[in-house]
Amino acid sequence: MNGLFCDWSANRGNIKGQLVMFLFRLAAWCRALPAPLWYFTIPYLVWYELTVVWSLGIELRYRTKVGPGLALFHGMALVVHEGATIGAGCTLRQSTTIGAKTLADGTQSACPTLGDGVDVGANVVIIGPVTVGARAVIGAGSVVVKDVPEGAVVAGNPAQLIRETKRPAL
Repeated sequence: MNGLFCDWSANRGNIKGQLVMFLFRLAAWCRALPAPLWYFTIPYLVWYELTVVWSLGIELRYRTKVGPGLALFHGMALVVHEGATIGAGCTLRQSTTIGAKTLADGTQSACPTLGDGVDVGANVVIIGPVTVGARAVIGAGSVVVKDVPEGAVVAGNPAQLIRETKRPAL
């Protein structure tokens, strides 16, 4: 069960963020157990869905690939597709959606990949097979439908490059 507290310091002073990330890591650990062992954890996985997803309004599915150190600020209305990948040391704020988009033929696209240290503002939508480079900053209210370079600051609908940053690596 290593890593249950790997997001603890990233959410320092944010009890809700610490609790949600602990519950997420525990659910991910349960689901990663080999069959038939993980079957015994189904009651917890159902409880996780009811508590975190339905009650708290944070759709962070336990199958989502999330690096250590994810910070959740004001996590309400957060939706992360289970096919998305989030790097280490990222920050997600309220009312953010990270997911696939429906293509013209009715199928779903691939999901976004966020590099390490990405800072996502409130009310952001990141959809489709986009890559957000390490240490990028996504401004509040942005809609990201194209790749974002490493270290870039983007904002707007659709998101446009504002400037390049020299944020240090994690």
